[in-house]
Amino acid sequence: MKISFSLYLAALFSLLAIPGLAQKAATPSVPAAAKAAFEKAYPGATKVKWSREKEDFEVDFLLASKEMAAVYTGNGVLKQTEEAIAVKNLPQPVLAYIKQHYSKAVIKEAAKVTKTDGTINFEAEVNHTDLIFDTNGNLIREEKDAD
Repeated sequence: MKISFSLYLAALFSLLAIPGLAQKAATPSVPAAAKAAFEKAYPGATKVKWSREKEDFEVDFLLASKEMAAVYTGNGVLKQTEEAIAVKNLPQPVLAYIKQHYSKAVIKEAAKVTKTDGTINFEAEVNHTDLIFDTNGNLIREEKDAD
């Protein structure tokens, strides 16, 4: 009786654990147009990982050893690209803002964001929040990280 009850519990826990694992590992269904546009624009990309960003699709990848990302609509229209940069390469006004408003925080990641209209922004991750700045160091918005 002890063995069958133990087997029952093991089976129950296995069934409960599998859906949780499947949800974490699930990759969004990326429209063919978005995938095709990405593959055409970045044929040498490696370590490609897609995720959902509101109604759009973000793809993180490596290109010539640079960490990058691109955001596409479901129709394959590029909205913006991101290139990881060293924290020290953020504009001085951005660093000053963060030092003043987040004095004890560490900047975890930094990126240069280029929109398709040529607008350049900078992104700094601080305390699980992405701070988005214009090129003059003016804070545009804060976005809480999803993870």
